[in-house]
Amino acid sequence: MTDGILTADQILAAAQEVLRRYGPAKATVVDVARALGVSHGSVYRHFPSKTALREAVTQRWLDESHAGLAAVMAMDTPADVRLRDWLSALAAAKRKKALDDPELFATYSVLVQEASTVIDRHVAGLIAQIEQIIAAGVARGELVAPDPAVAARAVLQATSTFHNPVHAAGWGRPGIDDDFTALCDLILLGLKPR
Repeated sequence: MTDGILTADQILAAAQEVLRRYGPAKATVVDVARALGVSHGSVYRHFPSKTALREAVTQRWLDESHAGLAAVMAMDTPADVRLRDWLSALAAAKRKKALDDPELFATYSVLVQEASTVIDRHVAGLIAQIEQIIAAGVARGELVAPDPAVAARAVLQATSTFHNPVHAAGWGRPGIDDDFTALCDLILLGLKPR
């Protein structure tokens, strides 16, 4: 129920709860409006379609999931340390979401597949952050990469087992942390000056 003016943030919070309760296949804009005690037209004033609402919910979830990456980006540590910390933060955030609330994570995994433009922007943003770390390391002589953008894309793809939702079923398995450490060691070895 809202008191006063309905905000997009209230709608997104209600939509998240509706998705948690009903799942992506059954959740509707009417369900979201009902949860807020408003007409579905009030929801459509903020989000012109069910797709737009689902994309906004997905974007919000991704933003919340990756809030910790900004703190790593702000660090003034050697590039290899910062890249490892960034990859660790990304993997930990995804793993936490998947293991703490598996039903909602499954819902978002479905939404992520539907929201291709949101995901494309999200992945481009992740690659840009990795590129920034690598380029700074190259500029300081800490890393070597002929093309930091290409290296960044390769790093994100190489580590996908630890952050891409399609691999979530394996995130709780024994040895996953050791595998992650070994992969980070290999990536960083490949980026070190010879």
